[in-house]
Order: sequence, then structure tokens, then C-alpha cells
Amino acid sequence: MEEFLKRKGMTGQLKDLQTGEALLPPKGMTDWNGKNLGTIFDYLRKVVDHSAKARMLTHFYAFVFFQDWQLISTVKIQIDQKQDLWSKRFVRDHIRYLDEIVCAAARIVKAVRERARKHSPSNAKGEYDSFHVRRGDFQYKRVKVDVDILDKESKDELREGGFGSLYIATDERRKEFFEPLNAKYDVTFLDDYMHLIEGINPNYYGMLDQLVAYKGRVFFGTWFSTLSGYINRMRGYYAAKHQLEGYEKGILPSYYFVPNQKKMQMAKYMPIKKPIYMREFPTSWRDIDKSVDKM
Repeated sequence: MEEFLKRKGMTGQLKDLQTGEALLPPKGMTDWNGKNLGTIFDYLRKVVDHSAKARMLTHFYAFVFFQDWQLISTVKIQIDQKQDLWSKRFVRDHIRYLDEIVCAAARIVKAVRERARKHSPSNAKGEYDSFHVRRGDFQYKRVKVDVDILDKESKDELREGGFGSLYIATDERRKEFFEPLNAKYDVTFLDDYMHLIEGINPNYYGMLDQLVAYKGRVFFGTWFSTLSGYINRMRGYYAAKHQLEGYEKGILPSYYFVPNQKKMQMAKYMPIKKPIYMREFPTSWRDIDKSVDKM
């Protein structure tokens, strides 16, 4: 913000939206790090038109960056946390699905785990693998592949036979499309658990699919799909919290069916890079609970 105020505010390019007169930043200040931001926010509301509606078609952490990387110090306490990390924690902890959705998904996850244990008594933890197969009206035709391709690209990472419990999140209405997978896995869908979510708004079904799929031991998603992307971000939050294998590097046991060169995208660390929207990046979950002295 300091650079913006120097370039635009101090040169008279920011004008009062009501009078059209040039307005300089309050007290001629451009560096507001550690100051009361209420004053500068009031100024910006006077000179910046917020009426235009826009959509942010990218991840928040790839769009918003903080020049002041430390939070404001108060009289009583020194807060030595990065604003960047704080914003990511805030999004993780507060911009999330409603309790009604999370609790409904928890009932399904419990049932899927019970089914997995019944399918394989040696599967004490009730582990299951998961897919997100986006089909329907998806505009990216090259990732809408036949079930034989789904099987071929995922078989090396999945468990077959007795341990092979597979939850499939999908918008494909014809469940017989997945019939060939039944020979290898105990396949289950959201449809199998409708008795657990009676009264739930059908508009929540996609969110329920996400919350169940992200708990999979191994996950395969659809490249280009933001629904698959958010599943991976939640998997990142979960891996970091429980310190699962690879969490320190931000890598996950998650894969994509196609294109072939994208399969291992989540199994290795990658910084934010374009194109952005079709996947999530470890910077959104990795180390966000650490304070500055631990970085």
C-alpha cells in the first residue's frame, strides 16, 4: 500500500468521489505499518470507487499479498505473527462450510469407514480411497475420460481386493458408468447414504462429496476442477494438523487422472505459478500455524 499511496495519493491522482478534488493521504503519510488503519481505510473509501462488481476468479492467497508482513502491535501485547499467515488461518478456520453440512458429512464419513471395516476386517482404521470424477456439463472435454482410463491411471496407487474401499464423488448420474471398478473395489457413492442426510438441501450435495472425499487415504481428482482443488486444500489442512507423511514439504497423496503430465502435481512441492485456478498450492496450508520465530 505504501508504494500505491506514493505513486497515486501523493501525486494528487486520487480524488474525492463526491467533490472531484484531489485528496492527499491523511497527514501526508504513506507508511501505515503498525498504525491505526481505520484512518487510512476511511480515506480510501473516499477516493476509490467500490461500486463496480467483480469476481475474483483465482485463489485468495494468489491474489492478495501483504506489504506489512507483521501484525500491528498493541499496548498490551506484541503480536509477532505474519499477516499473510493470519489471513490463511482466518480463511481456514472461519470461511468454511456451515456446521449443518460438516456434521452431515461426518455422519457419512463414519458410515463409509464402517463399511470399509466390514469389507475388510483387517482394515481397523476404516481407511478408504476416494475419487472426484467431474463429468456432466464440464467444458474441459479432454479430462472427461472413459472409466477404463480412470482405472488405468489410478490402479498403481489404490488398494485392490480386500482392502479396496473406494468412495466416488461425482456428478455422473449413470452410476453404471463405474461398473467396471466393482470388480476391483468396494465402490460407494453419496447416493448410498441418503438416509443419513434426510432434510439436507440438495444444493449441499457437492459440498458433502468434497468433505467425504478429502478424508480418503489416497485421492484422485479431475484436473481443471475447482471442486477437486478445494478437496486438496482441505487435505492439506488435515495433513498439516495431523503431521501426516510429507506435511513438512506440503506434499499430499493426491493425484490427477489426466493429463498424464499433471498426475503427480500434488505429490511434490510447487510454488504458486500460472495457470493458477485448476489446482491448489501448498502455500495455502503449509506452515500457516507457525510464528515468525519458527519460520
